[in-house]
Parts: sequence; structure tokens; C-alpha cells
Amino acid sequence: MKHVVVPGVVLGVLVGAWTFVMGFTGWYKHPTLNALFFAVVVIEIGVLIWALRASAKDGGTYGRQVGRGLLISVVGGLIIIASSLIFTLVAFPRYFEELKALQAELKLPERPDVIQTPLAQALAGFAGTVITGLLASLLISLVARKK
Repeated sequence: MKHVVVPGVVLGVLVGAWTFVMGFTGWYKHPTLNALFFAVVVIEIGVLIWALRASAKDGGTYGRQVGRGLLISVVGGLIIIASSLIFTLVAFPRYFEELKALQAELKLPERPDVIQTPLAQALAGFAGTVITGLLASLLISLVARKK
């Protein structure tokens, strides 16, 4: 459990903290700085490398390592859901309006098929975290087991 819960919590807290950095600095409203949000991918990969290297010392199969990475991502993703909801519902309730204004300013086409709500955003964050975690774990586990 220590190889899953602790890194998962670290992942969720770091991603949540980065999201709030983006919010408090206003970078999410900036035409180019808003791309810095994707540093969350680097954060996740860094946490997975740290966690899977540490857990590789305890042994286990490749599949077990991949499973650990996936579970770390699920635990982190659950925290990210909560963090995202707090971000969009409490701390920055005008978040979606401000993004829409940025899209208009940049003359980006509107996408009526994409419905942005706090819950949809939070669930997309969860899904992205889990998918990234699985893909990264498949690769990291190969390297972590060899060292």
C-alpha cells in the first residue's frame, strides 16, 4: 500500500497545487502561458518515476509495477477531481467564462459539441491522469526493473 497511496497522494496534491498556481497567477487566462498547465504531465511522470523506482527494489513482476503505476494515478486522479471542483466552483467560479473570453480574443472557433462544466472538467482531469499514468507506467516499469 505504501507504494501506491503515498505517491498517489503526492501526485494529487502536486497537480492540485500547480492548478492553483495557474489560477492565482492568472496564467490560465494568458494566450501563451496557459499552456504551462500541461506541466502536470511532467509532474505525473516525475512522481511515477520516483515511486516505481522505489517500489522496484521490493521486487515484483513487470505487470505488478504497471499496476502500481496505474493505481497511483487513480489515487492521484481522485484527489485531482476534488481539487478541480474546488478550483472551478469555489476559488475561480468565473473560470469557464474567462476561458471563453480568451477563446474569443484569440478568435478560436467555438465548439458547441464541447460542454464545459466543473464536473466534466474534473472527470476529464481524472481520465487524463489515469491514461497518462498507464502509458507512462508501461515504459517506466521497463526501465525501473532493469536498474
